[in-house]
Amino acid sequence: MGDILTIFKIAIKAIWVNKMRSALTSLGIIIGVAAVIVMLAVGEGTKKKISDQMSSMGSNLLMIVSGSTTSGGARAGFGAQPTLTLDDAYAIERSASHVSQVAPGVETTGQVVYGNQNWSTRITGTTPSLFAIRSWSVEEGALFTDEEVRQSSAVAILGRTVVDNLFGVLDPIGKTIRINNVPFKVAGVLKSMGQSSMGQDQDDTVIVPVTTALKRLSGSRFRGTVRNIMVQTYTTADLPEAEEEIAVLLRQRHNITGKKQDDFIIRNLTQMMESAMEASQTFSLLLAAIASISLLVGGIGIMNIMLVSVTERTREIGIRMAIGAKAWDIRLQFLVEALALSLAGGILGILTGVGAALIIKTYISGFLPIIITLYPMVIAFVFSGLVGIFFGFYPAYKASMLNPIDALRFE
Repeated sequence: MGDILTIFKIAIKAIWVNKMRSALTSLGIIIGVAAVIVMLAVGEGTKKKISDQMSSMGSNLLMIVSGSTTSGGARAGFGAQPTLTLDDAYAIERSASHVSQVAPGVETTGQVVYGNQNWSTRITGTTPSLFAIRSWSVEEGALFTDEEVRQSSAVAILGRTVVDNLFGVLDPIGKTIRINNVPFKVAGVLKSMGQSSMGQDQDDTVIVPVTTALKRLSGSRFRGTVRNIMVQTYTTADLPEAEEEIAVLLRQRHNITGKKQDDFIIRNLTQMMESAMEASQTFSLLLAAIASISLLVGGIGIMNIMLVSVTERTREIGIRMAIGAKAWDIRLQFLVEALALSLAGGILGILTGVGAALIIKTYISGFLPIIITLYPMVIAFVFSGLVGIFFGFYPAYKASMLNPIDALRFE
């Protein structure tokens, strides 16, 4: 134990004698470790953002939207002409055995007015099933009911952004607002949901019964049509069967036979989000791999400086061998010096990486999500140590193989 401490003290002294050279040698390790920490923090933030988005969307989801249609030989793009109806949604809810919730939706924009305040926002018409699918709840008031949907009641659920811009500090529950000059009673205020993965403010919305939206707000020439139908299955395993059931049902309802193209599209949102999560994980590993290149470059710098150090200290090596030092002692001496250089760079790299990540999180986290965890710090520190050992071995081996007589004669 005493010999190890002595070797360690000699290594620290040798590094301290050449402070500037040692600092420049460790720079590659510092940059590499800092880059790994920042890149993995970005990767973790991206995964968390996608995970949150998946949670806010719900689980086991299918989204049905209008497909392309052909009229007079002209083929329209997807969704150019509504082909889905409210009755389609009700038919899916009644007939599809693997489906637990169905929420038809129509969307438009409108000017919302209260008193002398007004705000332009997104208006969504839907059913109470959407709140269950998306796990949305109110922080004030109550959600509208299926009975209010059947009666086409003029009730509205407001997002927090709309409440802040129309009511300020006033309590909105029970107040009457006007949406495109149609009066609506405020029934509830949604809990804040923040931004979506696309940067859209999810709180900038007004939600009303779908029947009310179709009759009084949409103004569409395609009466009774909806923009989309969101479907939730009981389990993830039910998604393929539910998709097949819905496709057969809609083809029957829309009189699509033979090889005619479907006028609807069924999208597996759960599968899409899982693919996005896998892509995010691959992206994180790619970022870490790119950042690790700097560690290898730093290791090459350590090997270079250690080879120079062996040449400079050849006579010292000869003297130590002459007084009884074994080849292993010399080898261990230079390995410890290389390890100390890389670990010092690792510690400084961790501090630099955490500092850089905090700066990014403070100023541009809206564009680049950041989550700092202990795991990448430990990995980067251990890897920096392994780099020091790997690249320090050859110089240490070369030093231990010197002939003592030739070393003593070295000038």
